[in-house]
Amino acid sequence: MAEPVLIVMCNFPDAASAERAAHSLVERRLAACVNILAPIRSVYRWQGAIEQTNEVPLMIKTAASRYAALEAALLAEHPYEVPEILAVEANRGAAAYLEWVADVTEPDEHLPDGL
Repeated sequence: MAEPVLIVMCNFPDAASAERAAHSLVERRLAACVNILAPIRSVYRWQGAIEQTNEVPLMIKTAASRYAALEAALLAEHPYEVPEILAVEANRGAAAYLEWVADVTEPDEHLPDGL
């Protein structure tokens, strides 16, 4: 059986930053696939006030072993002071898909930094 697969959600302030992050994560093998979802309206409490803003969510699929590096990349690239980064384990899925996620997120020993 393939290693656990995580689904990671992270909202970005606009389509351009979401697209940059999605491409970077896949290019660096930190994600097998990133879905750039339709813009949403978020309502949240920040520094004592209720805020609302438009955001672009990413749904990121990765191997559990790549999560720490993926989170570090999101934190380094994200424009928010405290970005929403939530991960849940996929309890079930098509075996071939789960194996594909593990395969394409495997670090490449021939690339710099094992990306």
